[in-house]
Amino acid sequence: MHLRGLSARRRGWAATVAAGVVAAGLVSGPPASARPAPDPSLTTMSIKSPPGGADVRVLIFYDSAAAGEESPLVNAAIEAIERIGLSGPADRRFKVVATDDASVFTDGTRLGRFNAVVFPTGGGDVLDPEQEAGLEAYMEAGGGFVGLHDAARAEPYSDWFTGLIGARPAAGGPTTAQRATVEVGDRAHPATKDLPVEWKRPDRWLNWVKNPTGTVHTVARVRETTYQPGTGANGWDHPVSWCRDYDGGRSFYTGMGGTVSSYDETDFRAHLRGALLWTTRLVRADCKATVTGNYRAERLTRPNQPGQNDQIGEPHGLVTAPDGRVLYIGRGGADSSRPVITDWNNPDIGKGRGEIHVYDPATKQVTLAGALSVFGNKGGGDELVKVEEGLLGIELDPGFPTNGWVYLHYTPHDRIDRDTRTAERRVSRFTLDRATDKLDLGSEKVLLKWPVQIHSCCHAGGGMAWDSKGNLYIATGDNNSSRFSDGYSGNNPEPNYKGVSFADARRTAGNTNNLNGKILRIHPEPDGTYTLPEGNLFTGRETDEGGGKTRGEIYVMGVRNPARISVDKSTDTLYAGWVGPDAGAPSPTWGPAKYDTFAVITKAGNRGWPYCMGNKQPYRDRNLPDPTKPLGWYDCDHPRNESPNNDGLVNLPPVTGNNIWYSPQGGGPDFPRDANGVPSYQQAESTYRLPWLKGGGQAAMNGPVYRFDAGSASEVKWPAYWDGKWFVGDFYDADQPRNAVITDPANHGEGGLPVHSESLKKIVPVGNDGIKNLMDWRFGPDGALYVLDYGRGFFTSDAKSALWRVTYTGGAPTPAAGQLARGAQ
Repeated sequence: MHLRGLSARRRGWAATVAAGVVAAGLVSGPPASARPAPDPSLTTMSIKSPPGGADVRVLIFYDSAAAGEESPLVNAAIEAIERIGLSGPADRRFKVVATDDASVFTDGTRLGRFNAVVFPTGGGDVLDPEQEAGLEAYMEAGGGFVGLHDAARAEPYSDWFTGLIGARPAAGGPTTAQRATVEVGDRAHPATKDLPVEWKRPDRWLNWVKNPTGTVHTVARVRETTYQPGTGANGWDHPVSWCRDYDGGRSFYTGMGGTVSSYDETDFRAHLRGALLWTTRLVRADCKATVTGNYRAERLTRPNQPGQNDQIGEPHGLVTAPDGRVLYIGRGGADSSRPVITDWNNPDIGKGRGEIHVYDPATKQVTLAGALSVFGNKGGGDELVKVEEGLLGIELDPGFPTNGWVYLHYTPHDRIDRDTRTAERRVSRFTLDRATDKLDLGSEKVLLKWPVQIHSCCHAGGGMAWDSKGNLYIATGDNNSSRFSDGYSGNNPEPNYKGVSFADARRTAGNTNNLNGKILRIHPEPDGTYTLPEGNLFTGRETDEGGGKTRGEIYVMGVRNPARISVDKSTDTLYAGWVGPDAGAPSPTWGPAKYDTFAVITKAGNRGWPYCMGNKQPYRDRNLPDPTKPLGWYDCDHPRNESPNNDGLVNLPPVTGNNIWYSPQGGGPDFPRDANGVPSYQQAESTYRLPWLKGGGQAAMNGPVYRFDAGSASEVKWPAYWDGKWFVGDFYDADQPRNAVITDPANHGEGGLPVHSESLKKIVPVGNDGIKNLMDWRFGPDGALYVLDYGRGFFTSDAKSALWRVTYTGGAPTPAAGQLARGAQ
């Protein structure tokens, strides 16, 4: 039952200030003299804990301090909630009572009969101090609250009510309804789990005085690029619906519901239903998963002893074992106190130690498991001095708990050729003594090896990952300098050392007969050999163009520096990120600026480098004998490798667009295209399709897809909210990404843009004393996130180089199972 109409009761001071508040626009946010939390002494009423019971009842309170008939939204909201209460399974139904009589908040007997209270409108001070104190007592007893749209304008003088709602509307927002896209990021909460990830609907969208992200649990955001947000816009992170466990109870707020038609929408009613099911205690839900205070980042390793790498080498990769141990590697840079050898006449040129450490969570101790002699220690300098070879990747065999096999991707020092300045890269299998955490260096079995040039630096790649079928993916870098193409496509064919080109990525990444600049896929066999799985890009036996021009190990070609890759074993989808070249801005002559890239890879293909980047944006070919003169634009759909340094196929597989790319100017830069599909590359004409990220200094570090293990008893595992989200990050921590994203399986393998993103920077903490230089990150069997911080120097380790663990401390969903209104669910 409900009562409608103009309230006959006006409360003294509230009515007095209401007209002034509305006229002055103070309802846009609490003024400096905001009223503090209600004084508990203002009410002595007793409310049973928790309020309500199995006979679930919802109270809708709809009074407004503004004179005149209440908004038509009130009737629409009441009717919608009544329909929700009468529909659905019998054990999810509830009764609804609507009133504009605020005295209910000072009557503990009456108020205590309701499982949840709904505020469908606002309009200034609608509760006097005693009534607000009663609402606070109700929440402290374990009550539920749902605020709709203008409820965020109620009680503008109350700090406590601001906390209950979570945010206040800003002045200057849109005044009319507009159609926009809502990104529904929470795929587990009952209010959102059945909604589309991209929910397109009209409403009156509110801007917020202070963004509540991190203090509340946001379940949905509105995408500002899909409507006109007006002044006071919040940017790419614009929460629209959220919830929180507040003051002993449960609060859910949505900024939607600002139009009468909202309440006729099936999806919007589903949204309200889920909010009411949680706040009334009919179901449990997690409203703590993105509250940043519920995460703890703990440094696990100590600084090294002086002159020793007893804790950590130059951080370069990690892997977690099923028993919780963490194995992590050092690339090969020496302690900064030690000299490096850069003279090619010296037999020890670039000699370094690629170290493998083991962290044991049971003892919290670190063991140096072993060290390989690698080529990887030449210190800093330009691209013809420094080097990024060394110990580059680590993985554990799927049978590691019984066989102890460890796979290492590295450049052995004893295989370099100082005359030609070439080396051998290899992937080898070693055996770890699981009792002592010591690596048997004599157990090496070399699975795969291939040549690399080491005259110039950089971008050696190194990541490895397994799929569910026992296939091993190996990310190899394109070790060429872009310095000789002004930081653009790295396609200058002329620079070479003793006949080996070091500035032409068409010799490597763009070459079907070369294993560099690729992601390889092999199936290791027990005897230390490997076989080739079906479905790679080439078989190695192609007869095209005379035959002998492909390698069957290639799964993905056209990647520049895929330092970090991961495989979601629940889908066997490959995720990768790679670093781009060095051009700081787009060029109408040569092509796009440097793009760092992330990609969802569902099948073998060509990802474009050095012909195309981003969403199939081509580079320009170069003339000979003068590479400073441009020729035509590459054709991303029909790329051809016409480099004099190519020993593979001329006709290449078509380029697949990538999901995420970013430059110093912003995320997802795109340009108008001419009739041939060539972008203008005029910076003034650019649009940015991914406004949540930006580069500058940039080095993409791909992360995992989190999978929640409901059967795990771990008390530190990340919650189910993150299940299925892909973690993408960057070595740097300023404007660069450190985000969790959702992609659409219908198009993500073809370069579809992410449909939702949220920042992780307050959870995986940034800053000099946090995880400033993210080098690798993976979830362990305990559901915690393990992260390597490279440190603050380059080509060495320092006091900030460390292994970290980020754990969840928020606890189980609420309410407690024993407090559900109708028993355990």
